[in-house]
Amino acid sequence: MSKSFSISLLLLIVTGCSFLATQQWDQRFGTSSPANRASAASFAVSNTDVPDYARDVKPIIDNRCVVCHGCYDAPCQLKLESMTGLERGANKERVYDGARLLAANLTRLYEDADSTEAWRLKGFYPVLNEREQTETANQQASVMQQMLALKQRHPLPGGGPLPDSDFDFSLDRSQSCPSIEEFDTYAKTFPLGGMPYGLPGLSPDEHQTLTNWIATGARGFDVSAHFSPELSEQIADWEAFLNGDGNKNQLASRYLFEHLYLANLYFDDGADRQFFRLVRSATPPGKPIQRISSRRPFDDPGVQRVYYRLIFYPETIVAKNHMPYVLNKARLAKWQHWFLGSEYTVPSLPSYDLATSANPFKTFHDIPPKIRYRFMLEESQYTIMGFIKGPVCRGQTALNVINDQFWVFFVDPDYPDIAEFADFLANNSDNLDLPAERDSSAGALAGWLTYSKKQQAYLKAQDNLIKTKLARYKGPDINMVWQGDGVNPNAALTVFRHFDSATVAQGLIGNDPKTAWVITYPLLERIHYLLVAGFDVYGNVGHQLLTRTYMDFLRMEGEQNFLSLLPKEAAHQELANWYRGAEDIVPTYFKEAGLAEQWQTQLTFTSDNPKAELYQKLKFHLDGVRNLNHDIDNNLLLSPTTQRHLLSLQNQQGKHLQWLPDSSLLIIEQEPPLKPAIISLLHNKAHQNITSLLLEGRNRLINEDTLTVANGILTTYPNALFKLHSNALPGFNQGVASLRSAQDYKALIDAFGVRRNNPDFWAISDELHTLYRQQEPVGHGLLDYNRLQNR
Repeated sequence: MSKSFSISLLLLIVTGCSFLATQQWDQRFGTSSPANRASAASFAVSNTDVPDYARDVKPIIDNRCVVCHGCYDAPCQLKLESMTGLERGANKERVYDGARLLAANLTRLYEDADSTEAWRLKGFYPVLNEREQTETANQQASVMQQMLALKQRHPLPGGGPLPDSDFDFSLDRSQSCPSIEEFDTYAKTFPLGGMPYGLPGLSPDEHQTLTNWIATGARGFDVSAHFSPELSEQIADWEAFLNGDGNKNQLASRYLFEHLYLANLYFDDGADRQFFRLVRSATPPGKPIQRISSRRPFDDPGVQRVYYRLIFYPETIVAKNHMPYVLNKARLAKWQHWFLGSEYTVPSLPSYDLATSANPFKTFHDIPPKIRYRFMLEESQYTIMGFIKGPVCRGQTALNVINDQFWVFFVDPDYPDIAEFADFLANNSDNLDLPAERDSSAGALAGWLTYSKKQQAYLKAQDNLIKTKLARYKGPDINMVWQGDGVNPNAALTVFRHFDSATVAQGLIGNDPKTAWVITYPLLERIHYLLVAGFDVYGNVGHQLLTRTYMDFLRMEGEQNFLSLLPKEAAHQELANWYRGAEDIVPTYFKEAGLAEQWQTQLTFTSDNPKAELYQKLKFHLDGVRNLNHDIDNNLLLSPTTQRHLLSLQNQQGKHLQWLPDSSLLIIEQEPPLKPAIISLLHNKAHQNITSLLLEGRNRLINEDTLTVANGILTTYPNALFKLHSNALPGFNQGVASLRSAQDYKALIDAFGVRRNNPDFWAISDELHTLYRQQEPVGHGLLDYNRLQNR
């Protein structure tokens, strides 16, 4: 029997079994349809104590379910941040698929379908009962109820790590995603596969609350907006600003939208803060929003006039995609001055032709680059966070183009720089073409050589511009680095990569990193249009590879800007160290791109370690501006002894660190009156170079691994949780220093860790989120436990 015939026979059998199962369920409880839930009247149930969704049910779903089922990477696309997501149900197709040859269909909640019926046509199936609405049917025909009940019948085994034979926690694990018709087979095959998956079951009270709610029809509504008169007035003011009639107004609003469409916008600082999204609408302010949804924010809206509206964001906030951005009167006045009060003209509005719209230097040529740069700089953490928490926030392919820890600085917008020259950027816009100008099913033929030629041509033109237009320019100096106008902590950032996720935070966190970037306006804009506005998470493998290849050149440009501040010999030594073992085309590119060799740094160095000396000069340059909140020795909530132990931990480096996960969170209890503190422990893995997409493991340099120990939460996907008293820190430090094997790490977890099957897991999780909320009133959100390791 041929292999193809066997597969066809198997598919026929599975299809037949599914058809028979559907018939059986139809006979028991009628056919399935969203209309059954929508039109059902109340019915008699044995338990008349019906749980209230907002008060009783949603807090359980948030804190026990959303911690695994949120955002694009929710297993089975079952997004539970809102009732709408629960009603939509699940889908067997993955959003994140690095191997697909064609772009996938869009399945963004609230955007790509407007009803449960429409989602059913897109392949989503229910996890709540959509057959006849009775207590028995609601329980027996609900995947959600059956998953919860399965966990109650088969709780997690206790003791050490969970058995690998029963659990798969790998990032790209197979997902079963059973419908109710398939559930019996799933339960027999995976008896330990109940929900929450690989975590303790709900408490008896929590389980009973959800069981009663499901039995009584699982009624609930998304969180609704309650606008005070003051908030309504602010929304009206902002929508009036965003929808002016002149060309200048419309172009400025288009620019703002394409940079803020992922932001969680908010107005107030109260406890009942509400978040909004900026969307394109076919209807003007004062009328119901008619949302325009497109694959990318610069795609043709298909209407003659676009309006920009603020729409209430109804979902529970999850940390992994939460990018808060405040709108207030001071910011409105500043943007009115920048975008509308400045002297420039917009003779005509640019088209939405992809060759234009995907290239911001063409689309927004008429807006002075200095205004655009000022806008992006003002909230540079948000700007960089876009590619950290935006559409590429998941997956090694998207993130192995950056080092595990690096610092980010910015060129001052008032410094004589290329950002001053709008015509130059427009004239060189073809050399600044981005992969988004191809569609989301593009092939990967335009690779390294194509983009390297364009990048070199751009850098050569930039160098020539400096020589011809800036006669007084002698070379890079410390004054080129933006000081945040003396008040803005966005002047210095730290980026941490945790293998397949990442974090960006204000400040220069941890010990001196291996690399750093200095970013100019053209570089910052390209990062945004490459990895945020122009990246399609539903795109094919070609689109993703092109994006990754292009980002190599953006990273190298930022690194070269930093190296330009060093003496030439030191810069060459650093470059050779950063790109050890790289393919020949990499040093060739650097040699050909080294166009500014005539410019000598204007800084004076006196030590035998110029890079360390440069870092000190930059810290002094930014003194009083850079954020210190994550620095261990700046935490007044930690005793001096605890600070000393944590700094000692941070100074460990070497191959023993290879046994640690990428990111861990520590809850440290302290003697009263000091309260518990959250500490992030980040493993910075060293590499010979990061130019290879597929050979990351081969490029590892475990002897050069380092640690960063920081106040607060600097990962949204923790790999490990620890809870210990501050008195136990010397033992914990020694345990880390003594790591020599997987067994040693297991002993560390035995002594200090909180495993997935810890009976107190959910109580510790609740404590962690409470501390997070207290620490970051605006920036907190629910963590994601999908990457918790099982060791």
